[in-house]
Amino acid sequence: MRNIKNWKDLIFLLSSIGISSIGDFIYLVAINIMVFQLTGSAAAVAGLWIIGPLTNIVTKFWTGSFIDYRSKRKVMIVTYIIRAIFIFLIPFVPNMAVIYGILVILSVAKAFFNPSSMTYVAILIPKEKRKRFNSIRSFASSGAFIIGPAIGGSLIILTSVEVTLWMNAIFFLISAVLLLFLPEKENIDKESIPTLTIAQLIRDFTVVQKFILKNKYVSFVYLGFIMIMIFSFAMDAQEVVFTQQVVGLSEFDYSLLISITGIGSVFGAFLLSVFSNKISLRYMITIGLIMMTIGYVIYAFSWSFTSIVVGFVILGFFNVFLNAGIMTFYQNNVPVDIMGRVTSIYDLIQSSIQVFFILVIGIAADLVSLRLIIVTLALVMLMSSIIFSISVLKQNKKSFYREDDYDKGELNLKVK
Repeated sequence: MRNIKNWKDLIFLLSSIGISSIGDFIYLVAINIMVFQLTGSAAAVAGLWIIGPLTNIVTKFWTGSFIDYRSKRKVMIVTYIIRAIFIFLIPFVPNMAVIYGILVILSVAKAFFNPSSMTYVAILIPKEKRKRFNSIRSFASSGAFIIGPAIGGSLIILTSVEVTLWMNAIFFLISAVLLLFLPEKENIDKESIPTLTIAQLIRDFTVVQKFILKNKYVSFVYLGFIMIMIFSFAMDAQEVVFTQQVVGLSEFDYSLLISITGIGSVFGAFLLSVFSNKISLRYMITIGLIMMTIGYVIYAFSWSFTSIVVGFVILGFFNVFLNAGIMTFYQNNVPVDIMGRVTSIYDLIQSSIQVFFILVIGIAADLVSLRLIIVTLALVMLMSSIIFSISVLKQNKKSFYREDDYDKGELNLKVK
Protein backbone atom coordinates (compact mmCIF):
# COMPACT_ATOMS: atom_id res chain seq x y z
CA MET A 1 0.00 0.00 0.00
CA ARG A 2 2.88 2.36 0.79
CA ASN A 3 4.34 1.87 -2.72
CA ILE A 4 0.94 2.53 -4.28
CA LYS A 5 0.65 5.77 -2.28
CA ASN A 6 4.17 6.81 -3.27
CA TRP A 7 3.43 6.26 -6.95
CA LYS A 8 0.14 8.13 -6.58
CA ASP A 9 2.06 11.13 -5.18
CA LEU A 10 4.59 10.93 -8.02
CA ILE A 11 1.82 10.79 -10.63
CA PHE A 12 0.02 13.81 -9.17
CA LEU A 13 3.26 15.81 -8.98
CA LEU A 14 4.36 14.84 -12.50
CA SER A 15 0.89 15.61 -13.86
CA SER A 16 0.88 19.02 -12.19
CA ILE A 17 4.34 19.92 -13.50
CA GLY A 18 3.59 18.48 -16.97
CA ILE A 19 0.30 20.38 -17.37
CA SER A 20 1.89 23.64 -16.21
CA SER A 21 4.76 23.07 -18.69
CA ILE A 22 2.21 22.76 -21.50
CA GLY A 23 0.64 25.96 -20.16
CA ASP A 24 4.04 27.69 -20.25
CA PHE A 25 4.47 26.91 -23.94
CA ILE A 26 0.91 27.91 -24.85
CA TYR A 27 1.49 31.17 -23.00
CA LEU A 28 4.82 31.71 -24.79
CA VAL A 29 3.24 31.32 -28.23
CA ALA A 30 0.20 33.46 -27.39
CA ILE A 31 2.02 36.33 -25.68
CA ASN A 32 4.64 36.63 -28.44
CA ILE A 33 1.92 36.84 -31.09
CA MET A 34 -0.20 39.23 -29.03
CA VAL A 35 2.68 41.63 -28.34
CA PHE A 36 3.71 41.59 -32.01
CA GLN A 37 0.11 42.20 -33.13
CA LEU A 38 -0.24 45.15 -30.75
CA THR A 39 3.10 46.79 -31.50
CA GLY A 40 4.38 45.42 -34.81
CA SER A 41 7.80 45.73 -33.17
CA ALA A 42 10.41 42.99 -33.02
CA ALA A 43 12.11 44.97 -30.23
CA ALA A 44 8.93 44.78 -28.13
CA VAL A 45 8.89 41.01 -28.58
CA ALA A 46 12.60 40.81 -27.75
CA GLY A 47 11.79 42.69 -24.54
CA LEU A 48 9.97 39.55 -23.38
CA TRP A 49 13.39 37.85 -23.11
CA ILE A 50 14.63 40.56 -20.74
CA ILE A 51 11.70 40.68 -18.30
CA GLY A 52 12.41 37.29 -16.67
CA PRO A 53 16.13 37.84 -15.95
CA LEU A 54 15.58 41.45 -14.82
CA THR A 55 12.78 40.36 -12.47
CA ASN A 56 15.02 37.64 -11.08
CA ILE A 57 17.74 40.18 -10.32
CA VAL A 58 15.28 42.25 -8.27
CA THR A 59 13.48 39.36 -6.52
CA LYS A 60 16.07 36.65 -5.99
CA PHE A 61 17.67 38.55 -3.12
CA TRP A 62 14.69 37.68 -0.94
CA THR A 63 12.62 34.89 -2.53
CA GLY A 64 14.77 32.16 -0.98
CA SER A 65 14.40 33.69 2.48
CA PHE A 66 10.63 33.68 2.03
CA ILE A 67 10.43 30.14 0.62
CA ASP A 68 12.66 28.27 3.09
CA TYR A 69 10.54 29.22 6.09
CA ARG A 70 7.19 28.36 4.49
CA SER A 71 5.40 25.39 2.92
CA LYS A 72 6.88 24.79 -0.53
CA ARG A 73 3.70 23.05 -1.64
CA LYS A 74 1.54 26.03 -0.68
CA VAL A 75 3.94 28.46 -2.38
CA MET A 76 3.66 26.41 -5.59
CA ILE A 77 -0.15 26.39 -5.40
CA VAL A 78 -0.34 30.16 -4.83
CA THR A 79 2.04 30.91 -7.71
CA TYR A 80 -0.05 28.73 -10.06
CA ILE A 81 -3.22 30.61 -9.03
CA ILE A 82 -1.54 34.01 -9.47
CA ARG A 83 -0.34 33.03 -12.94
CA ALA A 84 -3.82 31.79 -13.88
CA ILE A 85 -5.50 35.02 -12.74
CA PHE A 86 -3.11 37.42 -14.45
CA ILE A 87 -2.91 35.45 -17.70
CA PHE A 88 -6.72 35.53 -17.75
CA LEU A 89 -6.60 39.34 -17.34
CA ILE A 90 -4.12 40.04 -20.17
CA PRO A 91 -6.76 40.24 -22.98
CA PHE A 92 -8.61 42.96 -21.03
CA VAL A 93 -5.53 45.19 -20.73
CA PRO A 94 -5.71 48.44 -22.75
CA ASN A 95 -2.02 49.10 -23.53
CA MET A 96 1.49 47.67 -23.62
CA ALA A 97 2.65 49.39 -20.44
CA VAL A 98 0.07 47.49 -18.38
CA ILE A 99 0.81 44.25 -20.26
CA TYR A 100 4.50 44.55 -19.36
CA GLY A 101 3.43 45.21 -15.76
CA ILE A 102 1.45 41.96 -15.75
CA LEU A 103 4.38 40.12 -17.31
CA VAL A 104 6.57 41.34 -14.45
CA ILE A 105 4.05 39.94 -11.94
CA LEU A 106 4.04 36.61 -13.81
CA SER A 107 7.85 36.56 -13.74
CA VAL A 108 7.84 37.22 -9.98
CA ALA A 109 5.43 34.29 -9.49
CA LYS A 110 7.74 32.06 -11.52
CA ALA A 111 10.72 33.30 -9.49
CA PHE A 112 8.98 31.89 -6.40
CA PHE A 113 7.84 28.70 -8.13
CA ASN A 114 11.19 27.39 -9.40
CA PRO A 115 13.07 27.20 -6.04
CA SER A 116 9.90 25.91 -4.33
CA SER A 117 9.45 23.18 -6.94
CA MET A 118 13.10 22.13 -6.77
CA THR A 119 12.92 21.87 -2.97
CA TYR A 120 9.53 20.15 -2.80
CA VAL A 121 10.71 17.42 -5.18
CA ALA A 122 13.73 16.84 -2.91
CA ILE A 123 11.40 16.66 0.12
CA LEU A 124 8.77 14.40 -1.45
CA ILE A 125 10.93 12.05 -3.54
CA PRO A 126 13.35 9.66 -1.76
CA LYS A 127 16.97 10.09 -2.80
CA GLU A 128 17.19 6.73 -4.54
CA LYS A 129 14.18 7.61 -6.74
CA ARG A 130 15.11 11.15 -7.73
CA LYS A 131 17.09 10.29 -10.85
CA ARG A 132 14.23 8.20 -12.25
CA PHE A 133 11.72 10.89 -11.27
CA ASN A 134 13.76 13.68 -12.89
CA SER A 135 14.18 11.53 -16.01
CA ILE A 136 10.41 11.03 -16.27
CA ARG A 137 9.96 14.74 -15.55
CA SER A 138 12.28 15.49 -18.48
CA PHE A 139 10.11 13.24 -20.62
CA ALA A 140 7.00 15.19 -19.54
CA SER A 141 8.70 18.54 -20.15
CA SER A 142 9.94 17.42 -23.58
CA GLY A 143 6.43 16.28 -24.47
CA ALA A 144 5.15 19.70 -23.40
CA PHE A 145 7.73 21.27 -25.74
CA ILE A 146 5.88 19.66 -28.66
CA ILE A 147 2.31 19.60 -27.38
CA GLY A 148 2.28 23.14 -25.92
CA PRO A 149 3.11 25.13 -29.09
CA ALA A 150 0.89 22.79 -31.15
CA ILE A 151 -2.07 23.40 -28.84
CA GLY A 152 -1.31 27.11 -28.66
CA GLY A 153 -1.04 27.47 -32.44
CA SER A 154 -4.19 25.43 -33.04
CA LEU A 155 -6.21 27.41 -30.48
CA ILE A 156 -5.09 30.72 -32.01
CA ILE A 157 -6.09 29.54 -35.50
CA LEU A 158 -9.45 28.11 -34.37
CA THR A 159 -10.36 30.90 -31.91
CA SER A 160 -8.18 33.92 -31.11
CA VAL A 161 -5.18 34.94 -29.03
CA GLU A 162 -7.51 36.20 -26.31
CA VAL A 163 -9.46 32.94 -26.02
CA THR A 164 -6.18 31.02 -26.08
CA LEU A 165 -4.91 32.99 -23.09
CA TRP A 166 -8.17 32.38 -21.19
CA MET A 167 -7.91 28.65 -21.84
CA ASN A 168 -4.23 28.82 -20.94
CA ALA A 169 -5.18 30.07 -17.47
CA ILE A 170 -7.18 26.86 -16.94
CA PHE A 171 -3.99 24.78 -17.30
CA PHE A 172 -2.43 26.53 -14.29
CA LEU A 173 -5.61 26.16 -12.24
CA ILE A 174 -5.63 22.41 -12.95
CA SER A 175 -1.97 22.22 -11.89
CA ALA A 176 -2.82 23.99 -8.62
CA VAL A 177 -5.74 21.61 -7.94
CA LEU A 178 -3.51 18.55 -8.49
CA LEU A 179 -1.06 19.81 -5.85
CA LEU A 180 -3.90 19.84 -3.31
CA PHE A 181 -3.87 16.02 -3.43
CA LEU A 182 -0.20 15.86 -2.43
CA PRO A 183 0.91 15.54 1.20
CA GLU A 184 2.21 18.41 3.29
CA LYS A 185 5.65 17.12 4.23
CA GLU A 186 6.77 20.09 6.31
CA ASN A 187 5.83 21.00 9.85
CA ILE A 188 5.90 24.78 9.69
CA ASP A 189 5.69 26.61 13.00
CA LYS A 190 4.16 29.96 12.05
CA GLU A 191 5.44 31.54 15.25
CA SER A 192 9.04 30.74 14.30
CA ILE A 193 8.86 32.32 10.84
CA PRO A 194 11.23 35.32 10.90
CA THR A 195 10.15 38.73 9.64
CA LEU A 196 11.51 39.46 6.18
CA THR A 197 13.86 42.31 7.10
CA ILE A 198 17.19 43.51 5.72
CA ALA A 199 18.92 41.98 8.74
CA GLN A 200 17.25 38.61 8.06
CA LEU A 201 18.25 38.76 4.37
CA ILE A 202 21.85 39.42 5.38
CA ARG A 203 21.78 36.45 7.80
CA ASP A 204 20.34 34.20 5.10
CA PHE A 205 22.90 35.38 2.57
CA THR A 206 25.62 34.51 5.08
CA VAL A 207 24.16 30.99 5.40
CA VAL A 208 24.33 30.55 1.61
CA GLN A 209 27.87 31.94 1.55
CA LYS A 210 28.96 29.44 4.21
CA PHE A 211 27.39 26.58 2.28
CA ILE A 212 29.14 27.60 -0.95
CA LEU A 213 32.52 27.93 0.78
CA LYS A 214 32.12 24.68 2.73
CA ASN A 215 30.93 22.67 -0.28
CA LYS A 216 33.29 23.87 -2.97
CA TYR A 217 32.84 20.86 -5.24
CA VAL A 218 29.04 21.16 -5.33
CA SER A 219 29.40 24.88 -6.04
CA PHE A 220 31.99 24.22 -8.74
CA VAL A 221 29.74 21.73 -10.58
CA TYR A 222 26.53 23.76 -10.39
CA LEU A 223 28.09 27.19 -11.04
CA GLY A 224 30.12 25.68 -13.87
CA PHE A 225 26.91 24.34 -15.38
CA ILE A 226 25.24 27.76 -15.03
CA MET A 227 28.15 29.61 -16.64
CA ILE A 228 28.31 27.27 -19.63
CA MET A 229 24.54 27.35 -20.16
CA ILE A 230 24.71 31.16 -20.42
CA PHE A 231 26.19 30.65 -23.90
CA SER A 232 23.19 28.56 -24.95
CA PHE A 233 20.79 31.23 -23.63
CA ALA A 234 22.63 33.90 -25.64
CA MET A 235 22.38 31.80 -28.81
CA ASP A 236 18.70 30.97 -28.19
CA ALA A 237 17.90 34.69 -27.91
CA GLN A 238 19.12 35.15 -31.52
CA GLU A 239 17.69 31.87 -32.83
CA VAL A 240 14.82 33.26 -34.92
CA VAL A 241 16.98 35.96 -36.51
CA PHE A 242 19.87 33.55 -37.21
CA THR A 243 17.76 30.79 -38.78
CA GLN A 244 15.72 33.13 -40.96
CA GLN A 245 18.07 35.97 -41.90
CA VAL A 246 21.45 34.18 -41.90
CA VAL A 247 20.57 30.61 -42.92
CA GLY A 248 17.50 31.64 -44.92
CA LEU A 249 14.77 29.42 -43.45
CA SER A 250 11.12 30.34 -43.87
CA GLU A 251 8.72 30.68 -40.93
CA PHE A 252 7.27 27.27 -41.85
CA ASP A 253 10.80 25.76 -41.87
CA TYR A 254 11.46 27.24 -38.46
CA SER A 255 8.21 25.87 -37.00
CA LEU A 256 9.01 22.43 -38.45
CA LEU A 257 12.53 22.68 -37.02
CA ILE A 258 11.20 23.30 -33.51
CA SER A 259 8.84 20.33 -33.80
CA ILE A 260 11.63 18.00 -34.94
CA THR A 261 13.83 19.23 -32.07
CA GLY A 262 11.00 18.44 -29.68
CA ILE A 263 10.72 14.93 -31.09
CA GLY A 264 14.46 14.44 -30.47
CA SER A 265 14.01 15.62 -26.88
CA VAL A 266 11.04 13.31 -26.31
CA PHE A 267 12.95 10.34 -27.71
CA GLY A 268 15.99 11.11 -25.54
CA ALA A 269 13.82 11.62 -22.46
CA PHE A 270 11.95 8.36 -23.11
CA LEU A 271 15.20 6.38 -23.35
CA LEU A 272 16.52 8.11 -20.24
CA SER A 273 13.36 7.37 -18.24
CA VAL A 274 13.70 3.67 -19.14
CA PHE A 275 17.47 3.29 -18.68
CA SER A 276 18.23 6.02 -16.12
CA ASN A 277 19.26 3.49 -13.45
CA LYS A 278 22.00 2.17 -15.74
CA ILE A 279 23.63 5.57 -16.34
CA SER A 280 25.65 7.31 -13.63
CA LEU A 281 24.92 10.92 -12.73
CA ARG A 282 28.49 11.91 -13.57
CA TYR A 283 28.17 10.63 -17.15
CA MET A 284 24.66 12.04 -17.56
CA ILE A 285 26.10 15.49 -16.79
CA THR A 286 29.39 15.34 -18.70
CA ILE A 287 28.30 13.43 -21.82
CA GLY A 288 25.01 15.32 -21.92
CA LEU A 289 26.83 18.67 -21.75
CA ILE A 290 29.47 17.91 -24.39
CA MET A 291 27.04 16.34 -26.87
CA MET A 292 24.50 19.14 -26.41
CA THR A 293 27.28 21.66 -27.09
CA ILE A 294 28.28 19.74 -30.24
CA GLY A 295 24.67 20.19 -31.36
CA TYR A 296 25.08 23.96 -30.94
CA VAL A 297 28.36 23.91 -32.90
CA ILE A 298 26.67 22.09 -35.81
CA TYR A 299 23.85 24.65 -35.63
CA ALA A 300 26.35 27.56 -35.65
CA PHE A 301 28.05 26.29 -38.84
CA SER A 302 24.78 25.25 -40.54
CA TRP A 303 23.99 26.33 -44.09
CA SER A 304 20.69 24.51 -44.70
CA PHE A 305 17.56 23.18 -43.06
CA THR A 306 18.99 19.65 -42.96
CA SER A 307 22.20 20.64 -41.19
CA ILE A 308 20.32 22.65 -38.56
CA VAL A 309 17.99 19.68 -37.99
CA VAL A 310 21.01 17.44 -37.27
CA GLY A 311 22.37 19.97 -34.76
CA PHE A 312 19.02 20.54 -33.08
CA VAL A 313 18.17 16.83 -32.78
CA ILE A 314 21.53 16.15 -31.09
CA LEU A 315 21.01 19.21 -28.90
CA GLY A 316 17.48 18.24 -27.90
CA PHE A 317 18.33 14.57 -27.33
CA PHE A 318 21.24 15.16 -24.94
CA ASN A 319 19.80 18.23 -23.24
CA VAL A 320 17.41 15.99 -21.29
CA PHE A 321 20.33 13.87 -20.02
CA LEU A 322 22.12 17.00 -18.82
CA ASN A 323 19.10 18.57 -17.14
CA ALA A 324 17.97 15.40 -15.36
CA GLY A 325 21.54 14.72 -14.23
CA ILE A 326 22.32 18.20 -12.90
CA MET A 327 18.92 18.48 -11.18
CA THR A 328 19.40 15.16 -9.37
CA PHE A 329 22.99 16.05 -8.42
CA TYR A 330 21.79 19.37 -7.00
CA GLN A 331 18.88 17.90 -5.03
CA ASN A 332 21.13 15.18 -3.60
CA ASN A 333 23.84 17.58 -2.43
CA VAL A 334 22.04 20.68 -1.16
CA PRO A 335 20.20 20.34 2.19
CA VAL A 336 16.46 20.93 1.77
CA ASP A 337 16.31 23.37 4.70
CA ILE A 338 18.43 25.91 2.78
CA MET A 339 17.72 24.82 -0.81
CA GLY A 340 15.35 27.71 -1.49
CA ARG A 341 17.95 30.29 -0.47
CA VAL A 342 20.81 28.57 -2.30
CA THR A 343 18.74 28.14 -5.48
CA SER A 344 17.65 31.79 -5.40
CA ILE A 345 21.23 33.06 -5.12
CA TYR A 346 22.35 30.81 -7.98
CA ASP A 347 19.39 32.07 -10.05
CA LEU A 348 20.41 35.64 -9.22
CA ILE A 349 23.93 35.01 -10.51
CA GLN A 350 22.58 33.36 -13.66
CA SER A 351 20.07 36.13 -14.42
CA SER A 352 22.63 38.91 -13.91
CA ILE A 353 25.00 37.31 -16.42
CA GLN A 354 22.13 36.60 -18.84
CA VAL A 355 21.10 40.26 -18.98
CA PHE A 356 24.72 41.29 -19.57
CA PHE A 357 25.13 38.71 -22.35
CA ILE A 358 21.90 39.73 -24.10
CA LEU A 359 22.93 43.39 -24.12
CA VAL A 360 26.47 42.68 -25.31
CA ILE A 361 25.34 40.34 -28.09
CA GLY A 362 22.59 42.74 -29.16
CA ILE A 363 25.19 45.49 -29.59
CA ALA A 364 27.72 43.16 -31.23
CA ALA A 365 25.12 41.95 -33.75
CA ASP A 366 24.94 45.50 -35.13
CA LEU A 367 28.71 45.75 -35.45
CA VAL A 368 29.79 42.35 -36.81
CA SER A 369 28.26 39.34 -38.54
CA LEU A 370 25.66 37.41 -36.52
CA ARG A 371 27.16 34.20 -37.97
CA LEU A 372 30.53 35.13 -36.45
CA ILE A 373 28.91 35.80 -33.07
CA ILE A 374 27.02 32.48 -33.00
CA VAL A 375 30.07 30.51 -34.18
CA THR A 376 32.26 32.17 -31.53
CA LEU A 377 29.73 31.48 -28.77
CA ALA A 378 29.35 27.83 -29.83
CA LEU A 379 33.12 27.20 -29.98
CA VAL A 380 33.80 28.89 -26.63
CA MET A 381 30.92 26.87 -25.15
CA LEU A 382 32.42 23.65 -26.56
CA MET A 383 35.89 24.37 -25.14
CA SER A 384 34.39 25.30 -21.78
CA SER A 385 32.29 22.11 -21.76
CA ILE A 386 35.29 19.90 -22.48
CA ILE A 387 37.44 21.55 -19.79
CA PHE A 388 34.58 21.39 -17.28
CA SER A 389 33.80 17.73 -18.05
CA ILE A 390 37.45 16.67 -17.78
CA SER A 391 37.66 18.43 -14.41
CA VAL A 392 34.52 16.62 -13.19
CA LEU A 393 35.70 13.22 -14.41
CA LYS A 394 39.27 13.53 -13.12
CA GLN A 395 38.39 14.44 -9.55
CA ASN A 396 37.78 11.51 -7.22
CA LYS A 397 34.42 12.69 -5.88
CA LYS A 398 32.28 9.59 -6.30
CA SER A 399 30.46 10.16 -3.03
CA PHE A 400 28.78 13.25 -4.50
CA TYR A 401 27.17 11.09 -7.17
CA ARG A 402 25.85 8.36 -4.88
CA GLU A 403 22.10 7.82 -4.99
CA ASP A 404 21.58 6.29 -1.56
CA ASP A 405 21.55 8.03 1.80
CA TYR A 406 25.30 7.88 2.34
CA ASP A 407 26.30 10.89 4.43
CA LYS A 408 29.34 12.74 3.10
CA GLY A 409 29.71 14.66 6.34
CA GLU A 410 30.58 18.00 4.82
CA LEU A 411 26.98 18.68 3.84
CA ASN A 412 25.74 18.64 7.43
CA LEU A 413 25.36 22.39 7.60
CA LYS A 414 23.30 23.38 10.63
CA VAL A 415 20.89 26.18 9.84
CA LYS A 416 18.85 28.04 12.40
